[in-house]
Amino acid sequence: MPAARPWRLPALLLLFLLLLLLSCRAEGDGSLRPAGPVRQSPPAAADPVPPTARTPAVRGAEPNASRPAALPKGGVAAGGRPRSASPPMCTGQTEIKETFKYINTVVSCLVFVLGIIGNSTLLRIIYKNKCMRNGPNILIASLALGDLLHIIIDIPINVYKLLAEDWPFGVEMCKLVPFIQKASVGITVLSLCALSIDRYRAVASWSRIKGIGVPKWTAVEIVLIWVISVILAVPEAIAFDMITMEYRGKYLRICLLHPTQKTSFMMFYKQAKDWWLFSFYFCLPLAITAFFYTLMTCEMLRKKSGMQIALNDHLKQRREVAKTVFCLVLVFALCWLPLHLSRILKLTIYDQKDPNRCELLSFFLVMDYIGINMASLNSCINPIALYLVSKRFQNCFKSCLCCWCQSKDLLSLEERQSCLKFKANDHGYDNFRSSNKYSSS
Repeated sequence: MPAARPWRLPALLLLFLLLLLLSCRAEGDGSLRPAGPVRQSPPAAADPVPPTARTPAVRGAEPNASRPAALPKGGVAAGGRPRSASPPMCTGQTEIKETFKYINTVVSCLVFVLGIIGNSTLLRIIYKNKCMRNGPNILIASLALGDLLHIIIDIPINVYKLLAEDWPFGVEMCKLVPFIQKASVGITVLSLCALSIDRYRAVASWSRIKGIGVPKWTAVEIVLIWVISVILAVPEAIAFDMITMEYRGKYLRICLLHPTQKTSFMMFYKQAKDWWLFSFYFCLPLAITAFFYTLMTCEMLRKKSGMQIALNDHLKQRREVAKTVFCLVLVFALCWLPLHLSRILKLTIYDQKDPNRCELLSFFLVMDYIGINMASLNSCINPIALYLVSKRFQNCFKSCLCCWCQSKDLLSLEERQSCLKFKANDHGYDNFRSSNKYSSS
């Protein structure tokens, strides 16, 4: 069997992005159509489209998170918040084509099925195989659990919200869904940071990764990751609210980041949210990975002359884990870059007072949808990345998914051989470390 090639996954992601771009132009003028002059909605609205018709929510970076939503005449906001002056008229109206809605629905269903199968299988592999319960894999299991939580709760609700253009789930779910979205992406980001640091520690100080300290420290890391992610997601539950608005003769219930907030902190959070998402939830894991992988490379080059040939198998396993973590970070960057790029461009070059802004808004709307579909893929793609990059995970996935065509004795024999090989490599390294200790003394 040929070895798995890490470049295949980024190539597939780029191909998927190209297909989305082509689908935007599949119907004449694209996925957005002009519909005559429309007066802009009152409170500093970024565009004349109702929130449900613009873009669906995606975990950690909701489409209408940084700009106020439209409250047309007849719209009623919770708490009776005041409305500001109306921006100038927009020369055209943007609207999402039904085709693009169905594309998003198909992608969401694909993410739902693959995500549940892949992440559940990944959790089962780590739970069932004792030899897979090491520090990095426990962090990967935590990451998979966060993705699974997002897939089960958020994706079905977001698909319904997009197709029905209504929010019948009440205020409580309106606050819970973005809260889970933000907590899930926080777990992903902090887990990737912890994995990068763990790989550097594995190379720089071998003794820290042996003995009883490993499970305890990993458990502390996971608890901190979940607690910090939940705390950082609390402003989402506070800021989001449900409003009722009139649009084209219909009253719609909308769940969105409310244009006005009750406290100065929440007003600051609303204004700075897109920059906060970009810096903490995107740039941070990339910067930490680049920093610690640079240190790890320097450390490995420095210690290369002291390595013995007997450690080749052990070092190959360490390199494979490091390559796996790097691939997870790369996949995360490719999946989230389009959405963050759309948000930052919108913040920097979009002017809501420009009467000709609708053409630019149409472009951003297409970018939003492409970014949302790419970001949704990140919830299901980590198990696929592990399958393509790591031979150990590849064998475990095959054994777990194809267990009906193999006997239990054969499976347990394969698992025992894998664990024995793993322990033998660790034992060989322990002998090497002990001999170095006595020779140096």
